[in-house]
Amino acid sequence: MSPLDAFWHIANLFAPAWGLAALLAAAIKLAWWREAKPLRWLRLWGWGSVGGAVAVIVSLVLLGRDGRMVGYALLVLGVALPQWYLFSLRR
Repeated sequence: MSPLDAFWHIANLFAPAWGLAALLAAAIKLAWWREAKPLRWLRLWGWGSVGGAVAVIVSLVLLGRDGRMVGYALLVLGVALPQWYLFSLRR
């Protein structure tokens, strides 16, 4: 496997976490635009991405492979909890 192939494998492993974090950050900024005004979109996305990436790694370690429904549920929690925490601090 070439280094470029390895990069794309790793990027595709974390792409659902990064995409879900971006969608949730955008939804927070749109739905609660007054309350979320002090929060930068990049901060919401960044913490959600980190939480999602950790959830993907934990699901790989616990389940042994990617793509199981339990892993996706853990991914949703991993993305949502940091963004919920950041948003609840501002309210």
